[in-house]
Amino acid sequence: MASNTFSTTRAPNGSKHAASGREFPTRIALPLQARKPLQALLNACLADALDLYSQTKQAHWNVKGPNFYQLHLLFDELAERVEGHVDLFAERVRSLGGNALGTVRMAATGSSLPEFPGSLTTDLAFVEALAERYATYGAHLRAAIAESAGLEDQGTADIFTEASRAADRGLYFLEAHLQGRPLP
Repeated sequence: MASNTFSTTRAPNGSKHAASGREFPTRIALPLQARKPLQALLNACLADALDLYSQTKQAHWNVKGPNFYQLHLLFDELAERVEGHVDLFAERVRSLGGNALGTVRMAATGSSLPEFPGSLTTDLAFVEALAERYATYGAHLRAAIAESAGLEDQGTADIFTEASRAADRGLYFLEAHLQGRPLP
């Protein structure tokens, strides 16, 4: 699992998009020196969320095995929940005067999540791969909560808190299928 530290100054996977974008005028009551790192933080989480959404759909489309139907439905439900937070992140970037960086290519270069393995053959291997990614995503969201609160933006911290609760719930649903297996 990835580190629990999360920095707005990071450029995930060497992304050229992490700090790009124009600044737009806004009357929001946050100073520019706080808005810039918040925009970068939101765009980093946007990239992770878009990537997690697509990886969850990848599992949904390709899972096979004795638990196929149950997991097929679960993965689709989890993907829908992540997709709901994508819009929150992007719109918050815009409300802070920034530019949301949400294309598939931007997400691919900006995500801090590992690539979804293409060689999985068992239903529980799909569950394990997603559980690892949900745990990483949740850790990043918790760090983003602290970072945005440190920048005195409780509105953004609240968005990250909502997404964190959903990611933790998704992880719980995934790990319930792995009960009795040792944690990595």
